[in-house]
Amino acid sequence: MKAKKTYAVFGLGRYGTAVAKELVENGMEVIAVDNDERIVNDAAAYLPVCKCADVTDAEVISRLGIRNIDTVIVCMANNLEASVMAVTLCKEVGVKNVIAKCANEMQQKILLRVGADKVVFPENESGIHLAKNLLSSGFIDMLSLSKDVSVIEIDVRDEWIGKNLIELNLRKKYGFNIVAIKKGETVNVNINPEQPLEAETTLIVIANIAKLGKIK
Repeated sequence: MKAKKTYAVFGLGRYGTAVAKELVENGMEVIAVDNDERIVNDAAAYLPVCKCADVTDAEVISRLGIRNIDTVIVCMANNLEASVMAVTLCKEVGVKNVIAKCANEMQQKILLRVGADKVVFPENESGIHLAKNLLSSGFIDMLSLSKDVSVIEIDVRDEWIGKNLIELNLRKKYGFNIVAIKKGETVNVNINPEQPLEAETTLIVIANIAKLGKIK
């Protein structure tokens, strides 16, 4: 049985709080952090692990054990310098997945350049939506078609490698439609369902977000 994924949320404004609450309500282990003691005290009522700390300090990152966290969500778009420092420190200690909230395209470019794995615009993606994506086994949400249906990228699972789409029958099992297969920078829309799937390949699918949690 796989160990439960762990998350850290830096910044408990409206967006960060929504992400943290949704993850906690779905049974995930979450460390919530803000540098405002009043906010932390209020959030402690519904977030089991809530810390008042400065995440731009390397010693704080070390003390909180962030190196052991699977995904860190940096929700401090109102302070670009703090966001950059938090992202940089997380990547330096080896966090594999760092998601940062941004306020504009310039911030997006900067945060991606310093190491963020994904940057989200709050006007395009709500905190709850982001949390649901994270809960759905780490899918990458490319385009929301509605509040329930999205075009997403999903890495080919180890157990799928060497099997073809007919054998796997993913549409019947998980309810999504595969529209393309991506390897590196090559995207193939002319899918051969009898072609075995390869490692380091991504499926681009249309799916109902609520049903994606079935894939573990």
